[in-house]
Amino acid sequence: MNNLRFIAGLCVGLVVLSGCVIKQHAAQGKNNEENKTFALTNVNIIPMTVDNEIIENTTVVIVDNRISAIGEKIPNDAKIIDGEGKWLIPGLIDMHVHNLVDGSPGNNYPTKGASIFFDNQDIMLLYVANGVTTTFELSGRVEHFGQRNEIVKGDVTGPRIALAALIDGSNASKVATTPSEGRQAVRIAKGDGYQFIKVYSRLNIETYKAIVDEANKQGMKVVGHIPNAFEGKSEDAFVPHFGLVAHAEEFSKQANEFTEEEAYKLARLAKENGTWVTPNLSNLVRIAAQGRSLDAVRDLPSFKYVHPLMQDKWITANQYNQGTTPKRIAYYDELVDFHVKLVKAFKELGVPMVAGTDAGTSGIVWGYSLHDELTLLVDAGLTTEETLAAATRLAATWLGIDDKVGTVEVGKLADLVLIDENPLLDINNTRKISGVFFNGRWVDKSQIDIMLENLAKKNSDNLGKDEFLWSKIRER
Repeated sequence: MNNLRFIAGLCVGLVVLSGCVIKQHAAQGKNNEENKTFALTNVNIIPMTVDNEIIENTTVVIVDNRISAIGEKIPNDAKIIDGEGKWLIPGLIDMHVHNLVDGSPGNNYPTKGASIFFDNQDIMLLYVANGVTTTFELSGRVEHFGQRNEIVKGDVTGPRIALAALIDGSNASKVATTPSEGRQAVRIAKGDGYQFIKVYSRLNIETYKAIVDEANKQGMKVVGHIPNAFEGKSEDAFVPHFGLVAHAEEFSKQANEFTEEEAYKLARLAKENGTWVTPNLSNLVRIAAQGRSLDAVRDLPSFKYVHPLMQDKWITANQYNQGTTPKRIAYYDELVDFHVKLVKAFKELGVPMVAGTDAGTSGIVWGYSLHDELTLLVDAGLTTEETLAAATRLAATWLGIDDKVGTVEVGKLADLVLIDENPLLDINNTRKISGVFFNGRWVDKSQIDIMLENLAKKNSDNLGKDEFLWSKIRER
Protein backbone atom coordinates (compact mmCIF):
# COMPACT_ATOMS: atom_id res chain seq x y z
CA MET A 1 0.00 0.00 0.00
CA ASN A 2 1.24 3.47 -0.71
CA ASN A 3 1.47 6.51 1.48
CA LEU A 4 -1.82 7.88 0.12
CA ARG A 5 -3.66 5.02 1.73
CA PHE A 6 -1.90 5.79 4.99
CA ILE A 7 -3.09 9.41 4.86
CA ALA A 8 -6.62 8.30 4.12
CA GLY A 9 -6.39 5.77 6.91
CA LEU A 10 -5.41 8.42 9.42
CA CYS A 11 -8.82 9.99 8.92
CA VAL A 12 -10.44 6.89 10.39
CA GLY A 13 -7.77 6.26 12.99
CA LEU A 14 -6.03 3.40 11.16
CA VAL A 15 -2.36 3.51 10.31
CA VAL A 16 -1.43 1.28 7.41
CA LEU A 17 2.21 0.56 6.71
CA SER A 18 3.34 0.89 3.10
CA GLY A 19 4.65 -2.38 1.72
CA CYS A 20 2.89 -3.47 -1.44
CA VAL A 21 5.63 -5.55 -3.06
CA ILE A 22 5.99 -8.82 -4.88
CA LYS A 23 6.30 -11.67 -2.40
CA GLN A 24 10.01 -12.39 -2.32
CA HIS A 25 9.52 -16.09 -1.81
CA ALA A 26 7.55 -16.56 -5.03
CA ALA A 27 10.54 -16.90 -7.34
CA GLN A 28 12.07 -19.69 -5.29
CA GLY A 29 9.16 -21.21 -3.39
CA LYS A 30 6.79 -22.13 -6.18
CA ASN A 31 9.51 -23.63 -8.33
CA ASN A 32 10.71 -25.76 -5.45
CA GLU A 33 7.25 -27.18 -4.93
CA GLU A 34 7.80 -29.12 -8.15
CA ASN A 35 10.89 -30.73 -6.61
CA LYS A 36 9.77 -33.14 -3.91
CA THR A 37 13.01 -35.13 -3.93
CA PHE A 38 16.49 -33.79 -3.28
CA ALA A 39 19.90 -35.41 -2.90
CA LEU A 40 22.74 -33.66 -1.10
CA THR A 41 25.89 -35.36 -2.38
CA ASN A 42 29.43 -35.63 -0.98
CA VAL A 43 28.40 -33.79 2.17
CA ASN A 44 29.75 -34.04 5.72
CA ILE A 45 27.04 -34.45 8.37
CA ILE A 46 27.22 -33.12 11.92
CA PRO A 47 24.09 -34.92 13.15
CA MET A 48 23.96 -33.33 16.64
CA THR A 49 22.73 -36.58 18.14
CA VAL A 50 23.95 -37.37 21.65
CA ASP A 51 27.00 -39.24 20.37
CA ASN A 52 27.30 -36.81 17.42
CA GLU A 53 29.37 -39.11 15.26
CA ILE A 54 30.30 -37.17 12.12
CA ILE A 55 29.45 -38.83 8.80
CA GLU A 56 31.85 -37.75 6.08
CA ASN A 57 31.41 -37.53 2.30
CA THR A 58 27.95 -39.04 2.13
CA THR A 59 24.59 -38.53 0.45
CA VAL A 60 21.42 -37.29 2.12
CA VAL A 61 18.15 -37.95 0.32
CA ILE A 62 15.09 -35.84 1.10
CA VAL A 63 11.64 -36.94 -0.06
CA ASP A 64 8.43 -35.07 0.72
CA ASN A 65 10.05 -32.85 3.35
CA ARG A 66 11.69 -35.68 5.28
CA ILE A 67 15.15 -37.19 5.40
CA SER A 68 14.46 -40.53 3.74
CA ALA A 69 17.97 -41.95 3.51
CA ILE A 70 21.61 -41.29 4.39
CA GLY A 71 24.42 -42.92 2.40
CA GLU A 72 22.16 -44.72 -0.06
CA LYS A 73 21.49 -44.64 -3.80
CA ILE A 74 20.25 -41.39 -5.30
CA PRO A 75 16.71 -41.59 -6.70
CA ASN A 76 16.42 -40.91 -10.43
CA ASP A 77 14.05 -37.98 -9.95
CA ALA A 78 16.15 -36.20 -7.31
CA LYS A 79 17.35 -32.63 -7.68
CA ILE A 80 21.10 -32.82 -6.98
CA ILE A 81 22.75 -30.37 -4.60
CA ASP A 82 26.52 -30.61 -4.50
CA GLY A 83 27.69 -30.64 -0.89
CA GLU A 84 31.35 -31.41 -1.52
CA GLY A 85 33.52 -29.89 1.20
CA LYS A 86 30.44 -28.56 3.02
CA TRP A 87 28.86 -29.40 6.36
CA LEU A 88 25.24 -30.22 7.09
CA ILE A 89 23.73 -29.40 10.49
CA PRO A 90 20.16 -29.35 11.84
CA GLY A 91 18.21 -26.15 11.42
CA LEU A 92 18.94 -23.64 14.18
CA ILE A 93 16.40 -22.78 16.90
CA ASP A 94 16.04 -19.39 18.60
CA MET A 95 14.30 -19.98 21.93
CA HIS A 96 13.41 -16.34 22.63
CA VAL A 97 11.99 -14.09 19.92
CA HIS A 98 9.44 -11.32 19.49
CA ASN A 99 8.30 -11.37 15.88
CA LEU A 100 6.80 -8.38 14.16
CA VAL A 101 3.19 -9.10 13.33
CA ASP A 102 0.20 -7.14 12.11
CA GLY A 103 -1.28 -4.83 14.71
CA SER A 104 1.83 -3.59 16.52
CA PRO A 105 5.27 -2.18 15.69
CA GLY A 106 6.95 -4.46 18.19
CA ASN A 107 7.16 -5.82 21.68
CA ASN A 108 6.38 -3.33 24.47
CA TYR A 109 5.70 -0.43 22.10
CA PRO A 110 1.94 0.22 21.94
CA THR A 111 0.56 2.06 18.93
CA LYS A 112 -2.15 3.87 20.88
CA GLY A 113 -4.96 2.41 18.83
CA ALA A 114 -3.19 2.41 15.47
CA SER A 115 -2.78 -0.73 13.39
CA ILE A 116 0.31 -1.66 11.41
CA PHE A 117 0.60 -4.21 8.62
CA PHE A 118 3.85 -5.99 7.85
CA ASP A 119 4.88 -8.20 4.94
CA ASN A 120 5.31 -11.57 6.60
CA GLN A 121 7.90 -12.79 4.09
CA ASP A 122 10.06 -9.73 4.78
CA ILE A 123 9.97 -10.55 8.49
CA MET A 124 10.75 -14.23 7.98
CA LEU A 125 13.50 -13.66 5.41
CA LEU A 126 15.93 -12.72 8.17
CA TYR A 127 15.47 -16.18 9.70
CA VAL A 128 15.78 -17.84 6.30
CA ALA A 129 19.05 -16.03 5.61
CA ASN A 130 20.49 -17.29 8.89
CA GLY A 131 19.33 -20.89 8.93
CA VAL A 132 16.94 -20.37 11.86
CA THR A 133 14.23 -22.93 11.12
CA THR A 134 12.36 -22.81 14.45
CA THR A 135 11.54 -19.89 16.75
CA PHE A 136 9.90 -19.62 20.16
CA GLU A 137 7.63 -16.56 20.31
CA LEU A 138 7.41 -15.45 23.93
CA SER A 139 4.74 -12.76 23.60
CA GLY A 140 2.20 -14.62 21.55
CA ARG A 141 -0.87 -12.84 20.21
CA VAL A 142 -3.71 -14.00 18.02
CA GLU A 143 -2.01 -12.42 15.00
CA HIS A 144 0.93 -14.77 15.45
CA PHE A 145 -1.34 -17.71 14.69
CA GLY A 146 -2.05 -16.18 11.30
CA GLN A 147 1.64 -15.58 10.76
CA ARG A 148 2.42 -19.18 11.63
CA ASN A 149 -0.37 -20.48 9.39
CA GLU A 150 1.03 -18.68 6.35
CA ILE A 151 4.29 -20.57 6.86
CA VAL A 152 2.59 -23.90 7.48
CA LYS A 153 0.56 -23.51 4.28
CA GLY A 154 3.70 -22.70 2.30
CA ASP A 155 2.58 -19.21 1.35
CA VAL A 156 5.63 -17.87 3.19
CA THR A 157 9.03 -19.50 3.63
CA GLY A 158 9.96 -19.27 7.28
CA PRO A 159 10.59 -21.06 10.55
CA ARG A 160 8.30 -23.18 12.66
CA ILE A 161 6.85 -20.97 15.39
CA ALA A 162 6.11 -22.18 18.91
CA LEU A 163 3.82 -19.78 20.78
CA ALA A 164 3.75 -18.87 24.46
CA ALA A 165 0.92 -16.85 25.99
CA LEU A 166 2.24 -14.16 28.34
CA ILE A 167 0.47 -13.73 31.68
CA ASP A 168 1.37 -10.83 33.97
CA GLY A 169 0.02 -8.99 36.96
CA SER A 170 -0.71 -5.79 35.04
CA ASN A 171 -0.27 -4.06 31.69
CA ALA A 172 -0.60 -7.20 29.56
CA SER A 173 -3.16 -8.79 27.26
CA LYS A 174 -3.61 -11.54 29.84
CA VAL A 175 -3.66 -10.14 33.39
CA ALA A 176 -3.99 -12.20 36.55
CA THR A 177 -3.89 -10.80 40.08
CA THR A 178 -5.31 -13.76 42.00
CA PRO A 179 -4.70 -17.50 41.85
CA SER A 180 -8.15 -18.12 40.38
CA GLU A 181 -7.55 -15.52 37.67
CA GLY A 182 -4.18 -17.10 36.96
CA ARG A 183 -5.68 -20.56 36.54
CA GLN A 184 -8.43 -19.20 34.31
CA ALA A 185 -5.88 -17.34 32.16
CA VAL A 186 -4.01 -20.61 31.61
CA ARG A 187 -7.20 -22.45 30.66
CA ILE A 188 -8.17 -19.69 28.23
CA ALA A 189 -4.69 -19.76 26.67
CA LYS A 190 -4.95 -23.52 26.24
CA GLY A 191 -8.35 -23.14 24.60
CA ASP A 192 -6.97 -20.45 22.28
CA GLY A 193 -4.36 -22.90 21.01
CA TYR A 194 -1.22 -21.78 22.81
CA GLN A 195 1.31 -24.50 23.53
CA PHE A 196 3.22 -22.77 26.33
CA ILE A 197 2.74 -20.26 29.14
CA LYS A 198 5.10 -17.37 29.87
CA VAL A 199 5.08 -15.95 33.39
CA TYR A 200 6.15 -12.35 33.78
CA SER A 201 7.65 -9.94 36.27
CA ARG A 202 4.62 -8.32 37.91
CA LEU A 203 2.84 -11.45 39.08
CA ASN A 204 2.36 -11.87 42.81
CA ILE A 205 3.69 -15.00 44.43
CA GLU A 206 0.47 -16.95 44.90
CA THR A 207 -0.80 -16.16 41.41
CA TYR A 208 2.52 -17.20 39.90
CA LYS A 209 2.45 -20.53 41.71
CA ALA A 210 -1.15 -21.13 40.66
CA ILE A 211 -0.29 -20.42 37.01
CA VAL A 212 2.61 -22.83 37.02
CA ASP A 213 0.51 -25.52 38.70
CA GLU A 214 -2.44 -25.06 36.35
CA ALA A 215 -0.21 -25.09 33.30
CA ASN A 216 1.13 -28.46 34.39
CA LYS A 217 -2.41 -29.77 34.79
CA GLN A 218 -3.19 -28.55 31.28
CA GLY A 219 -0.07 -30.21 29.85
CA MET A 220 1.62 -26.88 29.09
CA LYS A 221 5.24 -26.09 29.87
CA VAL A 222 6.13 -22.81 31.58
CA VAL A 223 8.83 -20.37 30.53
CA GLY A 224 9.49 -16.87 31.73
CA HIS A 225 10.74 -14.40 34.26
CA ILE A 226 11.24 -14.75 37.99
CA PRO A 227 8.60 -12.33 39.31
CA ASN A 228 9.87 -9.30 41.19
CA ALA A 229 7.87 -10.43 44.23
CA PHE A 230 10.52 -13.11 44.86
CA GLU A 231 13.30 -10.62 45.47
CA GLY A 232 15.21 -11.79 48.52
CA LYS A 233 13.62 -15.25 48.44
CA SER A 234 14.72 -16.62 45.08
CA GLU A 235 14.48 -20.23 46.19
CA ASP A 236 10.70 -19.93 46.53
CA ALA A 237 10.36 -19.14 42.81
CA PHE A 238 11.74 -22.50 41.76
CA VAL A 239 8.58 -24.51 42.08
CA PRO A 240 7.94 -27.81 40.29
CA HIS A 241 7.17 -27.38 36.57
CA PHE A 242 8.79 -23.96 36.21
CA GLY A 243 10.53 -25.27 33.14
CA LEU A 244 12.69 -22.57 31.59
CA VAL A 245 14.12 -19.20 32.69
CA ALA A 246 13.98 -16.82 29.73
CA HIS A 247 17.05 -14.71 30.59
CA ALA A 248 20.18 -15.01 32.69
CA GLU A 249 19.16 -11.51 33.74
CA GLU A 250 16.38 -13.05 35.83
CA PHE A 251 19.10 -14.55 38.03
CA SER A 252 21.13 -11.35 38.20
CA LYS A 253 18.03 -9.45 39.36
CA GLN A 254 17.91 -11.87 42.30
CA ALA A 255 21.63 -11.66 43.07
CA ASN A 256 22.88 -10.03 46.26
CA GLU A 257 26.25 -9.45 44.60
CA PHE A 258 27.77 -10.23 41.23
CA THR A 259 30.27 -12.83 42.39
CA GLU A 260 31.16 -16.34 41.29
CA GLU A 261 29.85 -17.69 44.59
CA GLU A 262 26.49 -16.01 44.01
CA ALA A 263 26.35 -17.38 40.46
CA TYR A 264 26.77 -20.95 41.74
CA LYS A 265 24.19 -20.39 44.46
CA LEU A 266 21.59 -19.30 41.92
CA ALA A 267 22.55 -21.98 39.41
CA ARG A 268 21.98 -24.66 42.07
CA LEU A 269 18.38 -23.50 42.44
CA ALA A 270 17.76 -24.21 38.77
CA LYS A 271 19.61 -27.53 38.89
CA GLU A 272 17.75 -28.81 41.92
CA ASN A 273 14.39 -27.84 40.44
CA GLY A 274 15.09 -29.29 36.98
CA THR A 275 14.68 -25.84 35.44
CA TRP A 276 16.42 -25.14 32.14
CA VAL A 277 17.94 -21.77 31.21
CA THR A 278 18.21 -19.53 28.17
CA PRO A 279 21.36 -17.49 28.97
CA ASN A 280 20.52 -14.79 26.40
CA LEU A 281 23.99 -13.26 26.63
CA SER A 282 23.57 -11.26 23.43
CA ASN A 283 20.71 -9.30 24.98
CA LEU A 284 22.81 -7.49 27.58
CA VAL A 285 25.82 -7.17 25.31
CA ARG A 286 23.68 -5.31 22.78
CA ILE A 287 21.97 -3.27 25.50
CA ALA A 288 25.31 -2.19 26.95
CA ALA A 289 26.53 -1.17 23.52
CA GLN A 290 23.40 0.93 22.89
CA GLY A 291 23.76 2.54 26.28
CA ARG A 292 27.09 3.93 25.10
CA SER A 293 26.05 5.02 21.63
CA LEU A 294 23.26 4.56 19.11
CA ASP A 295 26.01 3.90 16.58
CA ALA A 296 25.90 0.37 18.00
CA VAL A 297 22.54 0.08 16.25
CA ARG A 298 23.17 2.21 13.16
CA ASP A 299 26.42 0.39 12.34
CA LEU A 300 24.97 -3.13 12.48
CA PRO A 301 25.58 -4.75 9.06
CA SER A 302 22.08 -6.26 9.32
CA PHE A 303 20.38 -2.96 10.20
CA LYS A 304 19.44 -2.32 6.57
CA TYR A 305 17.32 -5.49 6.60
CA VAL A 306 15.28 -4.34 9.59
CA HIS A 307 11.86 -2.95 8.77
CA PRO A 308 12.06 0.87 8.38
CA LEU A 309 9.51 1.44 11.11
CA MET A 310 11.68 -0.51 13.51
CA GLN A 311 14.85 1.19 12.30
CA ASP A 312 13.28 4.49 13.24
CA LYS A 313 11.96 3.22 16.56
CA TRP A 314 15.28 1.71 17.58
CA ILE A 315 16.96 5.07 17.00
CA THR A 316 14.33 7.60 18.12
CA ALA A 317 12.71 5.65 20.98
CA ASN A 318 15.62 3.60 22.27
CA GLN A 319 14.92 2.94 25.94
CA TYR A 320 18.49 1.80 26.61
CA ASN A 321 20.09 4.97 25.30
CA GLN A 322 17.62 7.65 26.39
CA GLY A 323 18.78 9.21 29.62
CA THR A 324 21.88 7.05 29.69
CA THR A 325 24.56 7.76 32.31
CA PRO A 326 28.03 6.39 33.07
CA LYS A 327 26.51 4.71 36.13
CA ARG A 328 23.94 2.88 34.04
CA ILE A 329 26.59 1.77 31.52
CA ALA A 330 28.81 0.50 34.33
CA TYR A 331 25.83 -1.49 35.66
CA TYR A 332 25.22 -3.01 32.23
CA ASP A 333 28.89 -4.02 32.06
CA GLU A 334 28.62 -5.67 35.47
CA LEU A 335 25.61 -7.64 34.26
CA VAL A 336 27.45 -8.80 31.14
CA ASP A 337 30.33 -10.10 33.28
CA PHE A 338 28.02 -11.75 35.80
CA HIS A 339 26.08 -13.55 33.09
CA VAL A 340 29.30 -15.15 31.92
CA LYS A 341 29.87 -16.33 35.49
CA LEU A 342 26.33 -17.76 35.47
CA VAL A 343 26.95 -19.68 32.24
CA LYS A 344 30.08 -21.20 33.69
CA ALA A 345 28.12 -22.22 36.79
CA PHE A 346 25.27 -23.66 34.71
CA LYS A 347 27.73 -25.71 32.73
CA GLU A 348 29.64 -27.06 35.72
CA LEU A 349 26.45 -27.98 37.60
CA GLY A 350 24.82 -29.54 34.53
CA VAL A 351 21.94 -27.10 34.09
CA PRO A 352 20.63 -27.61 30.53
CA MET A 353 20.97 -24.47 28.40
CA VAL A 354 19.23 -23.52 25.18
CA ALA A 355 20.07 -20.64 22.84
CA GLY A 356 17.79 -17.61 22.65
CA THR A 357 18.27 -13.94 21.87
CA ASP A 358 15.23 -11.76 22.65
CA ALA A 359 15.18 -10.93 18.94
CA GLY A 360 13.05 -7.90 18.20
CA THR A 361 14.28 -5.94 21.19
CA SER A 362 16.09 -2.77 20.11
CA GLY A 363 19.34 -3.62 18.37
CA ILE A 364 18.75 -7.38 18.37
CA VAL A 365 18.09 -8.37 14.76
CA TRP A 366 16.03 -11.46 14.03
CA GLY A 367 18.10 -14.37 12.75
CA TYR A 368 21.45 -12.61 12.87
CA SER A 369 21.33 -12.35 16.66
CA LEU A 370 21.38 -16.12 17.09
CA HIS A 371 24.85 -16.36 15.54
CA ASP A 372 25.98 -13.61 17.91
CA GLU A 373 24.58 -15.64 20.80
CA LEU A 374 26.43 -18.78 19.72
CA THR A 375 29.71 -16.86 19.61
CA LEU A 376 29.13 -15.44 23.09
CA LEU A 377 28.27 -18.87 24.52
CA VAL A 378 31.57 -20.26 23.25
CA ASP A 379 33.39 -17.22 24.63
CA ALA A 380 31.71 -17.93 27.98
CA GLY A 381 33.15 -21.43 28.14
CA LEU A 382 30.87 -23.78 26.22
CA THR A 383 32.45 -25.99 23.58
CA THR A 384 31.33 -25.53 20.00
CA GLU A 385 29.47 -28.85 20.21
CA GLU A 386 27.69 -27.85 23.44
CA THR A 387 26.77 -24.54 21.85
CA LEU A 388 25.36 -26.16 18.71
CA ALA A 389 23.39 -28.58 20.88
CA ALA A 390 21.85 -25.61 22.70
CA ALA A 391 20.57 -24.28 19.37
CA THR A 392 19.44 -27.62 17.93
CA ARG A 393 18.87 -30.87 19.83
CA LEU A 394 18.36 -29.46 23.32
CA ALA A 395 16.05 -26.69 22.14
CA ALA A 396 13.96 -29.21 20.21
CA THR A 397 13.85 -31.44 23.28
CA TRP A 398 12.51 -28.69 25.54
CA LEU A 399 9.90 -27.72 22.96
CA GLY A 400 8.84 -31.34 22.67
CA ILE A 401 9.52 -31.59 18.93
CA ASP A 402 12.74 -33.62 19.07
CA ASP A 403 10.97 -36.45 17.26
CA LYS A 404 10.71 -34.14 14.25
CA VAL A 405 13.69 -31.75 14.26
CA GLY A 406 16.90 -30.95 16.12
CA THR A 407 19.12 -33.67 14.65
CA VAL A 408 20.07 -34.96 11.20
CA GLU A 409 18.58 -38.43 11.15
CA VAL A 410 16.49 -40.57 8.81
CA GLY A 411 12.82 -39.87 9.41
CA LYS A 412 13.32 -36.33 10.71
CA LEU A 413 11.85 -33.34 8.90
CA ALA A 414 14.18 -31.63 6.46
CA ASP A 415 15.00 -28.52 8.48
CA LEU A 416 18.67 -28.33 7.57
CA VAL A 417 21.52 -25.86 7.08
CA LEU A 418 24.39 -26.39 4.64
CA ILE A 419 27.54 -24.60 5.80
CA ASP A 420 30.76 -23.92 3.89
CA GLU A 421 33.11 -24.72 6.79
CA ASN A 422 33.04 -26.91 9.90
CA PRO A 423 31.34 -25.08 12.82
CA LEU A 424 32.87 -27.50 15.32
CA LEU A 425 36.24 -25.95 14.52
CA ASP A 426 34.97 -22.37 14.74
CA ILE A 427 31.45 -21.50 15.84
CA ASN A 428 31.53 -18.43 13.59
CA ASN A 429 31.35 -20.80 10.64
CA THR A 430 27.60 -21.10 11.30
CA ARG A 431 27.37 -17.73 9.54
CA LYS A 432 28.87 -19.16 6.32
CA ILE A 433 25.64 -20.54 4.96
CA SER A 434 25.55 -22.14 1.52
CA GLY A 435 21.85 -22.90 1.62
CA VAL A 436 18.98 -23.95 3.84
CA PHE A 437 16.09 -26.39 3.83
CA PHE A 438 12.93 -25.05 5.42
CA ASN A 439 10.66 -28.07 5.86
CA GLY A 440 12.01 -29.54 2.64
CA ARG A 441 12.06 -26.29 0.65
CA TRP A 442 15.57 -25.54 -0.59
CA VAL A 443 16.84 -21.95 -0.66
CA ASP A 444 20.45 -21.47 -1.76
CA LYS A 445 22.81 -18.61 -0.99
CA SER A 446 22.36 -16.92 -4.36
CA GLN A 447 18.61 -16.73 -3.79
CA ILE A 448 19.13 -15.48 -0.23
CA ASP A 449 21.53 -12.77 -1.42
CA ILE A 450 19.08 -11.55 -4.06
CA MET A 451 16.19 -11.45 -1.58
CA LEU A 452 18.28 -9.58 0.99
CA GLU A 453 19.41 -7.07 -1.63
CA ASN A 454 15.81 -6.49 -2.66
CA LEU A 455 14.72 -6.11 0.95
CA ALA A 456 17.46 -3.59 1.72
CA LYS A 457 16.44 -1.54 -1.32
CA LYS A 458 12.78 -1.72 -0.38
CA ASN A 459 13.56 -0.60 3.16
CA SER A 460 15.73 2.25 1.91
CA ASP A 461 13.02 3.42 -0.48
CA ASN A 462 10.41 3.36 2.28
CA LEU A 463 12.54 4.69 5.13
CA GLY A 464 11.43 8.31 4.91
CA LYS A 465 7.79 7.31 4.56
CA ASP A 466 7.93 4.98 7.52
CA GLU A 467 9.73 7.50 9.71
CA PHE A 468 6.73 9.71 8.97
CA LEU A 469 4.38 6.88 9.94
CA TRP A 470 6.20 6.25 13.20
CA SER A 471 6.18 9.96 14.06
CA LYS A 472 2.41 9.94 13.63
CA ILE A 473 2.12 6.89 15.88
CA ARG A 474 4.20 8.62 18.57
CA GLU A 475 1.89 11.62 18.37
CA ARG A 476 -1.26 9.55 18.94
